[in-house]
Amino acid sequence: MPATSEAQRKLSCIALSIKRGETKASFSKQAAKMAESMSEADLVDFCKKG
Repeated sequence: MPATSEAQRKLSCIALSIKRGETKASFSKQAAKMAESMSEADLVDFCKKG
């Protein structure tokens, strides 16, 4: 299920980047929380444009 808004999609992509270690968690507290609570597969799904 892709994200419902562009802002949600961007946040999901940042969270995915944090989960993969490409971005520091300090970049976005909200995205860091999201990265901790969601699986990588879910984040990939939310990050898709759709």
